[in-house]
Amino acid sequence: MHLESLYRYPVKGLTPERLERVCLAAGETLPFDRAWAIENGIGRFDPEAPRHLPKINFLMLMRDERLAGLRTHFEDHTNLLTIRENGKVAARGDLETAEGRAAIEAFFAANFTSELKGPPKVLSGGGHSFSDVAKNVVSIINLGSLRAVENMVGLPVHPLRFRANLYVNGWPAWREFDLLGQTLAIGSARLRIVKRITRCAAVNVDPDTAARDLEVPSALMRHLGRNECGIYAEVVAGGCIAVGDALAVEQPTML
Repeated sequence: MHLESLYRYPVKGLTPERLERVCLAAGETLPFDRAWAIENGIGRFDPEAPRHLPKINFLMLMRDERLAGLRTHFEDHTNLLTIRENGKVAARGDLETAEGRAAIEAFFAANFTSELKGPPKVLSGGGHSFSDVAKNVVSIINLGSLRAVENMVGLPVHPLRFRANLYVNGWPAWREFDLLGQTLAIGSARLRIVKRITRCAAVNVDPDTAARDLEVPSALMRHLGRNECGIYAEVVAGGCIAVGDALAVEQPTML
């Protein structure tokens, strides 16, 4: 088993960014993973007291598939987000300044009027992750399970439909579901598997074309009796991981 690929998602719902190597801290997500979100509608998020909110409060792929048609790039050292549409720069702004956020908000206000319930607002939680779950987690997809999903739907399935952080090769299909409560050793980090991932309609959206062209959750329900694919893990010991690293399930220490 090895780590096939590694991704972060700086802004919820926007473009995945491939990494070759990353250092993880205990109890945290990948650095800059879902660190920002675009609020859709009346604000309920308080940056002074950040808390988890359901994804319906934000622009997100489950409902707003046109987001997949954008190409965005985030620069770590400047917090600069660049949005490209049809190959051309459409907006650019520092996500940690009022002026920069206003530039990004103006783009969505002008171009996503049919999706918006109110003025869009770029949210920053100062370390808060706008994940679909309340805990700080790392998401993992077993590519063996992905191949099983392809057999269910009878078509190729782009791995990035699942917007995972870690894509793992070498496990048989659904092996990951046997690992709940166990600890994975990857590089010098340790991750404890805590939860299966319930899939929503976001996985029906093709990340290249922005077309809503599959029915993955319903296929999972028909074939498996559950709409789950992938697992969440908590980082229990910090360390660095890299594409190509071997994965091992650690045996519990006997006292």
